[in-house]
Amino acid sequence: MPRYHGLIGYVLQRSTHCLQSTRSLHIFDPQHTFRQITMSSAEVKKSATEMQDVLSPSRDDDPNLKRNFARSSMLALCVSLMATWEALTSVMAAGLVSGGPVSLVYGMIVAVIGSTCSAMSLSELASVQPTAGGQYHFVAHLSPGSIRKGAGWLGGYISLLGWVAVTGSAPFLSGTLIQGLLVLNYSEQGYVFERWHGTLIYWAILIFSSVVCVFCNGVLPLIQKLSMALHVILFVTLITVMCVLSPTKNSAEFVFVSFQNNSGWESDGVAWCIGLLSSAYVLVGYDGATHLGEEMENAAMGIPFAMVGSVVANGIMGFGFLIALLFCMGDIDSALNTNTGFPIIQIFYTITGNKAAATVMVVSISFMAMLSTIALHTSASRMLWAFARDQALPWSRVVSRIDEKRNVPTVAILIITLLLMLLGLINIGSTTAFNAILSLAVVGLQTSYLMPICLVLWRRIAVPDTLAWGPWRLGKAGVVVNIVAILYLGFTCVFMLFPPYQPVTSANMNYAPVVLGGMLVLGGCIGLRLRGSNTLARWLRLPRQPYTRLQRALTRQKTESLWLRHSLRI
Repeated sequence: MPRYHGLIGYVLQRSTHCLQSTRSLHIFDPQHTFRQITMSSAEVKKSATEMQDVLSPSRDDDPNLKRNFARSSMLALCVSLMATWEALTSVMAAGLVSGGPVSLVYGMIVAVIGSTCSAMSLSELASVQPTAGGQYHFVAHLSPGSIRKGAGWLGGYISLLGWVAVTGSAPFLSGTLIQGLLVLNYSEQGYVFERWHGTLIYWAILIFSSVVCVFCNGVLPLIQKLSMALHVILFVTLITVMCVLSPTKNSAEFVFVSFQNNSGWESDGVAWCIGLLSSAYVLVGYDGATHLGEEMENAAMGIPFAMVGSVVANGIMGFGFLIALLFCMGDIDSALNTNTGFPIIQIFYTITGNKAAATVMVVSISFMAMLSTIALHTSASRMLWAFARDQALPWSRVVSRIDEKRNVPTVAILIITLLLMLLGLINIGSTTAFNAILSLAVVGLQTSYLMPICLVLWRRIAVPDTLAWGPWRLGKAGVVVNIVAILYLGFTCVFMLFPPYQPVTSANMNYAPVVLGGMLVLGGCIGLRLRGSNTLARWLRLPRQPYTRLQRALTRQKTESLWLRHSLRI
C-alpha cells in the first residue's frame, strides 16, 4: 500500500499548472480502484493541499489512526514538548562553568538562529512528505539509488535513538528536581540524596505519561493546548517574581560581557563552544510535528507552521527567561556549589529568601517537565510505530499494530515506556552513565536533522530538476538556509562529543561517544539480521525505478489523466 504523500502531492501540484479549465484527474488508490476528481483550475490552485489530504495514505493504510490534531494543537504540542525555558533551568550549570553568562547568552542566540534554519529546512521537506517517519523518509527519497535503503534505515535508527533519549530526559529532570527540593527542605531532618529515589519518581512519571498516551488520545490536543497556556503563564509569572523579589541585580556587564572558564580547558574558545551546547539541548524536538503528521488535517501546511512556530516561540521565551535569570541570580559560585544538585533551586531560594516560595517555583518547572513528557512520549511512540510499519525493525508486525478501540499504537507506546524504565535502572548504578545515554538526545536528533538537509542541499545545487516541492517552500532562500542549518548542526554534533572538563577522569568523562558507538554497532547487527531475512530488501517499498526518474517523467506529462500504477507504488 502507498506510504507517502510526496509523489501524489507532486502530481497534484504539477497538474495545477497544466489545467486551464475543468479537468478530470484519475489517481490509483490503495483499494486498487480509480478515483476521479473533477474541479476547475481555480479550485485546483486553491485546494492543492486539500486534494493531497483527501488522498492521504494514513487514512487508507491506517483507518484506525484518527486525525485529532489541528494546526493550533500541533503547535501547542511542539511548544510543550520542547519546554525551552523550563529545560534551560536544568542545563544552565554547564554553560555557567564553560564560559559563564556570555556562553549562555550568545550561545542561545546562535542556537535560535541555527535551530530556526534547521526547522525551516525540514519543514520544506515535510510539506512534500508529511508522514510519521519524518527524517528517514526524507533521507530515503533524497539519497542516490545505490545507498537509498541503507541511508534511510540508518537515518531512522539514529532518529529513533535520539527520540528515546530525549523522551527520558524530561521525566529525569522532573524527578531529580523533586529530589533537590527534598534536600532543600529536609536535609536538616536527615534526608539523604539517593539515586534510587530519583529513579522511582522517574518511573512514576513515565507510567503516568503512558497511561495518558494510551487512554486519553481523544483529548490529547486539548491537553497540549492547556500545557502551552500554562507554559506561557508560568513564564510570565516566574519572570515577574524574579524581577520584583530579587534583592540585588547583576550589572549588564556581568550578563553580556563576563566570561568565566572554570572547565579546565586551556582554550577559552573550546570552553565557550561546549557551554553553547546548553542552549542547543533546549531547542531540539521540533520534528515531533512530523511524527504526528498523519494525525492532523492539512499536514502539508500544518507541520511547517508547528515546527518553525515552536522554535521561534520557545526561542523568544527561552532568551527572555535567561536574561531575567542572569540579572537576578546573584552570585554564580553560590549557585554552582549548592547541595541540591540544581543551581536553579539555589537561585530561586536566593531571590525569594523563602524555602516555601522557592519550592513552589521549582515545582512549577517540575510539573511542566512532567507535561512535556506526555508530548515527548507521544512523538517517540509514533516514530517507533512508523519505523516498524516500514518493516525496519524486528517483530515489526507486532510493534506497528494500531489499537482499533483507542486508535493509538499501544504496543509502540508500551515499548517506549519499557525501554525508558530499563534505562532508569542505569541511573541507580551510575548517574554519569545515565547522563551519557541522555546526551544522545542532542547527538541523535541533530544528526537525523543533518542527513536530509545535506541531501536536499546537494540536490538543490547539483540536480535541482529532480526535486518536488510542497505548498510550503523556501524558494531562493533555500540554499542559504540549508547552509546555515548544516553548519550549526555539524558544529553541535562535533562538540557534543567533547569531554566537558579537563583533566578527564572516570567521573567527568563524556561517555556519549562510547554509547553512540555501541548503539551504532547494535544497529548494524539489526540491519544485517533484517537484510538476511529479506526484510530490508522490502523496506520502504521503494519504486522499481528511481524516484527522481519517475518525477521527471511526471513533470513532462501533458495528458489530462495521470495514473499511479500499482507496480510503482511507494
